[in-house]
Amino acid sequence: MIAVAELFVMVLWFSASAVIPQLTLEWGLDTSQQSWLTMSVQLGFVVGALASALLNIPDRFPAQWVFAVSAMVGAVATACIAMMPMGFEWVLVFRFVTGAMLAGVYPPGMKLMASWFKEDRGLAIGILVGALTVGSAAPHLLTGIKTFGQDAGIVPWRHVLLIASGFAVCGAIIAAVGIRAGPLLPAVSHFDWQYAGRMWKDRAVRLANFGYFAHMWELYAMWVWVPLCLLASYRVAEWDDGYAHVAGFCAIAVGGIGSVAAGKFADRLGRTRIAMVSIAASGTCALVAGFAVPLPALLTLLCVVWGFAVVAESAQYSTAVSELCDPRYVGTALTMQTCIGFLLTMVTIWWVPLLVEQTGWGAAFTMLAVGPAVGLWFMTRLRQLPEAVKMASGHR
Repeated sequence: MIAVAELFVMVLWFSASAVIPQLTLEWGLDTSQQSWLTMSVQLGFVVGALASALLNIPDRFPAQWVFAVSAMVGAVATACIAMMPMGFEWVLVFRFVTGAMLAGVYPPGMKLMASWFKEDRGLAIGILVGALTVGSAAPHLLTGIKTFGQDAGIVPWRHVLLIASGFAVCGAIIAAVGIRAGPLLPAVSHFDWQYAGRMWKDRAVRLANFGYFAHMWELYAMWVWVPLCLLASYRVAEWDDGYAHVAGFCAIAVGGIGSVAAGKFADRLGRTRIAMVSIAASGTCALVAGFAVPLPALLTLLCVVWGFAVVAESAQYSTAVSELCDPRYVGTALTMQTCIGFLLTMVTIWWVPLLVEQTGWGAAFTMLAVGPAVGLWFMTRLRQLPEAVKMASGHR
């Protein structure tokens, strides 16, 4: 139920990003404005997560209600963009609000999962991140579906946003009616705003977080720009735009399978070991994918492999933090982790299109490989610590 609710609500995240080509034609957006359609959500998430962490909101209030209320407000904010006439600046404001509300969905969702699982916690949070991945990819599928009764064309952008809002409302209802916290973590904790800073004194928690930050350098830039890279490649080859959007959906959504598989194996073979394998695979794809743009079939294959690997280790960083930090403040620790991680995503989301204009897709995606290289070093360090035995029932 937690995963289903997460999937439905996360359709909001890329609801505007998936329709960037339509909005560019209708509003005449430049490269910077295209980036801000996603960066405004990331910034909203960062601000919402920071406020939530400092106030211990995921640990002081029932996480399922934080989840439900945040999802409902995010749904309303997205629906307003589709239903109300507004300038581009106001669109960014409502996307910012949506991002802030998603900070009340993703970290509390991870805390709820952690509260039900111990030995299989990596798999459980992997399922949650897999649901997030498929939900985030869904708008690209919606955009690529041919409109019934028409010879050609994709679903209008306003419809995509309204459908995303409807899914989020369903997720909010599921959270309010069908979800509760499990017995393994305290349901609520006392207010302690200092824990958001105190957690960084723990070396193991710090290394797990640094690995996550390196991972985020690559992840969201890949999710945002790979569908548009595929669209550009398909257009050069004179392939149908609808197929490009479906390929973009597949390249992101396949990460749901990768996340679940990595979670299952990490619980038995070790968090850092599986993370390191995934990091190596995604970094390799980042180095070569952009150079395959002239060959859309090969590019599609590489992007699907990249999408499988790029998010596979994501849940393991969060699971590691939940195992290594003070159990009274798991929600705060996870929220602080995501806050800084999503702040880093803004750099690469903004940077990739600028590099594409100057040097092409190959160099732009190669820049993302810096994240996996750094992350591999942090995971090696974490694996060597004595505290690493707290992870995955001693499997490091």
